[in-house]
Amino acid sequence: MSSEAARAEFPLSPTPIHVPDDVLDDLRQRIALTRWPVDAGNEDSSYGVDGRYLRELVEYWRDGYDWRKAEAAINAYEHYRVEVDGVPVHFMRKAGVGPNPTPLILTHGWPWTFWHWSKVIDQLADPGAHGGDPAEAFDVIVPSFPGFGFSTPLPNNPDMNFWKVADLWHTLMTETLGYAKYAAAGNDVGALVTGQLGHKYADELYAIHIGSGQMLSMFEGDRAWDFSGGRPIPDGLPADVYARIIEMDRRFAVHLAAHVLEPSTLAVGLSDSPAGMLAWILQRWVKWSDNGGDIETVFTKDELLTHAMIFWVTNSIGTSIRTYANNNRYPWKPSHDRRPEIEAPTGITFVGYENPPGVSTEQRIESFLASERASWYNHVNLTVHDQGGHFIPWEIPELWIDDLRRTFRGRR
Repeated sequence: MSSEAARAEFPLSPTPIHVPDDVLDDLRQRIALTRWPVDAGNEDSSYGVDGRYLRELVEYWRDGYDWRKAEAAINAYEHYRVEVDGVPVHFMRKAGVGPNPTPLILTHGWPWTFWHWSKVIDQLADPGAHGGDPAEAFDVIVPSFPGFGFSTPLPNNPDMNFWKVADLWHTLMTETLGYAKYAAAGNDVGALVTGQLGHKYADELYAIHIGSGQMLSMFEGDRAWDFSGGRPIPDGLPADVYARIIEMDRRFAVHLAAHVLEPSTLAVGLSDSPAGMLAWILQRWVKWSDNGGDIETVFTKDELLTHAMIFWVTNSIGTSIRTYANNNRYPWKPSHDRRPEIEAPTGITFVGYENPPGVSTEQRIESFLASERASWYNHVNLTVHDQGGHFIPWEIPELWIDDLRRTFRGRR
């Protein structure tokens, strides 16, 4: 089926998102019964999440936040639920407006939700309404990663990981939705899914666009939770490089170790306590976004809680964090031995907030090209921005859209 035909006669009927009242009532009761820990000495957040801000946010969750308002905004888009190879998949869709919109699947990571793409969907689907070229329209498909949000429950697929999701996405796009060829983009673990699509299914993709640009083998080995692989920090490093290594370790090591080594232990507390779950994911949003010390410059309270709600009301925090362990436990295996491993034309957006130690924004692309990661990709469009953190399409949506459009220009 051509993208024109698929747009004219979409093969599924939408089902709006609706959270039952009893789930919301249970949440209110749990919030009201929150037992707070003793947290002396953490006024500077050096021991973890800022307890004062967390309490403020939880109080707003209890007394001011309106899920039904957020639900209505989410339902301004079409939502679908299907089974793909026995796995429940939810996706949001915005039909493309243009002479021949290109199918595009967007994959999020953790602790993202499908709603982290909400700032870019309209412009991608209907560029003409936003001062762009209608010929660059996409038919936008935004799934929830299996085990996240409304792509649940996942009781029969305890081994879900990024390369298995890529197979599901390819079946969704080509068989369920009937697209003969499509485009793909993703960030965080979603970039690994997208990279795997570009590796295994390159001939059926126009191109891919991702954030960062990791090797698909990054979760292999006995110490996948440790970026250093257990190696000590070398002596004699410049002070700024040493400080950056420590900063990056503190930013990412906690969740990697817990998620890879014992996700089920952590899931018990996070699934039972709304405040506990919020504390865990709030700390990632705070530490990973380029917010200058004020998270509300990137996420308002309502936005933070809407993303948190998508995890809470679906009881998906446990299955979402288990994907880390499964990325390691069921390691990636190549589908071919050609180079580059990822043959689909690839665009990559880098952001300065995630610059490696000793690498400036101006040096970021050169540093990537000199690394072993570069040879994995058929890279055709490399861009770096001073602004923006880990949640690129949420933090710098206009820049990300421009980057993506350049990647696909002339390739569809």
